[in-house]
Amino acid sequence: MSASSPAAAAAYDRVAELRSLDATFSGVQGLVASGVTAVPRIFRIPDPEPQPSNRQEAPPPSIPVVDLGGDRGAVVAAVRRAAAEWGFFQVTGHGVPGEVAAATVGAARAFHEAAGGEGSDKARLYSREPARAAKYNCNFDLYQSPVANWRDTLYLRMAPDPPAAADLPEYCRDIFFEYANNIKSLMDTLFMLLSEALGLKQSYLTDIGCNQGQMILCHYYPPCPQPELAIGTTRHSDSGFLTVLLQDQTGGLQVLHDNQWIDVVPTPGAFIVNIGDLMQMISNDKFRSVEHRVVTQSSAPRVSIACFPSNPSSTRMYGPIKELLSDDNPALYRETLARDYVAHYYSVGLGPKKAIHDFRL
Repeated sequence: MSASSPAAAAAYDRVAELRSLDATFSGVQGLVASGVTAVPRIFRIPDPEPQPSNRQEAPPPSIPVVDLGGDRGAVVAAVRRAAAEWGFFQVTGHGVPGEVAAATVGAARAFHEAAGGEGSDKARLYSREPARAAKYNCNFDLYQSPVANWRDTLYLRMAPDPPAAADLPEYCRDIFFEYANNIKSLMDTLFMLLSEALGLKQSYLTDIGCNQGQMILCHYYPPCPQPELAIGTTRHSDSGFLTVLLQDQTGGLQVLHDNQWIDVVPTPGAFIVNIGDLMQMISNDKFRSVEHRVVTQSSAPRVSIACFPSNPSSTRMYGPIKELLSDDNPALYRETLARDYVAHYYSVGLGPKKAIHDFRL
């Protein structure tokens, strides 16, 4: 019987398979730990995305690296250029102790590699309830997306209402809180630099609430037995103002630049910073959010930790910043509540950049 025959199609109950995976409380890592040797159908990408053609014979470009400890004017200029031309850059000289970053990656790895199943920390935290400050699951959009990503995530809302210490396993709670404090300081610095890069006063973006709230997502990408058939994270741009990412040395993150997927090669001690859709909107396209994805690896797991501001209770309307507008540079977007934009973004789902275009005037 052909795999594409009506009988075969009827025999494949996608929702039942998704529910079955969800019921293990162990995610993709649970599949790998059980010895799976083939990618289950719910993870299979229907048409592997071809690499956009690269006719250049020169080596591919690499995303900019900005030393935040350098001359202030030069740092602001470098941030302006990177945010406008790439939407992605790496930062060094950021002041976050290396041992804190390393311990945080280690704690995230330990959580994800711990045994799952009934009675485990994973089972206790496994949830799809939006209001929970600490939760773990496999794919936030497991039941909405056409293809499940080869990835599990521990979600931590660290502000404004952080989880109770007892909600987190003892071996990782202290380091996650310490990391959150360090990243908040780095975010404060980045929003000051981006304000100056837009020609505004240093406190402008913070004053309008762009840096309120804090979410930390600890992603884990287990080794994949058939990496060409799955995707770690579907191509997408981020919805918010700004994301700061810490990744281990495994690699797999790619950024779409000039219609070419560029590998973001891990730089020891560096953080990755990328512009989100809301920042593109309020900057009136001076800065741009850029599509990126994570490809699966066959041999080593990948750990990455994304942090971004998140304040769903904000009642501020966001649109192009008035000080940036003129007769020659009119507003390109209508105003929106941040939570309304994010809700629309999630209703569209991960995929080629689209949600922001629905807000263009």
